[in-house]
Amino acid sequence: MSPKNKFVLFNPLAKNNPITVQMLGVCSALAVTSKLEPSIVMSISVIAVLGLSNVVISLLRNTIPGRIRIIVQLVVVAALVTIVNEVLKAFAYDVSKQLSVFIGLIITNCIVMGRLEAFALGNKPWPAFLDGVGNGLGYGIILVIVGFFRELLGSGTLFGFQVIPDKFYEWGYENNGLMILPPMALIVVACIIWVQRSRDKELQEKN
Repeated sequence: MSPKNKFVLFNPLAKNNPITVQMLGVCSALAVTSKLEPSIVMSISVIAVLGLSNVVISLLRNTIPGRIRIIVQLVVVAALVTIVNEVLKAFAYDVSKQLSVFIGLIITNCIVMGRLEAFALGNKPWPAFLDGVGNGLGYGIILVIVGFFRELLGSGTLFGFQVIPDKFYEWGYENNGLMILPPMALIVVACIIWVQRSRDKELQEKN
């Protein structure tokens, strides 16, 4: 893989993370991360939609009239989201119910539309695919981290299985019910942003 393509794929994982740096897609990070499983499924869904929609728009980039490009992008994303939603209903129905309308809202996710506009319309399919996957992974990493801590500290479980020993509860440990509330997702994301920016001088200079 060329250095340019490596940069396109890996830069969104940290240096230009869509959530912690670009501040995009934060709403879904707050809504679906009370448990780890839906966080992972939502991440995979966004990666699939981002990667494939970037490829489709890149392939069509020279044939889409500028005045209707947003409509074309929405149609492509909506079609892919519908496919992903139906796959989830078929193979992971319980998780699909947990995610509810949030899978459908991938259509309006700022990350998806932003990458189509900023990258897919001006680049070839392979770099566009890498850009979509990279940004999807950057988004997913944050969702998984937030989902991990919220479920562990809020419910004492991971993937629905108890991981905090009963002995801890006998000694007086209690689950933090606040962790499963949406405001705590924002606080966890804020902590991740603080840690990242405290370690990265370039991000500090941007502020």
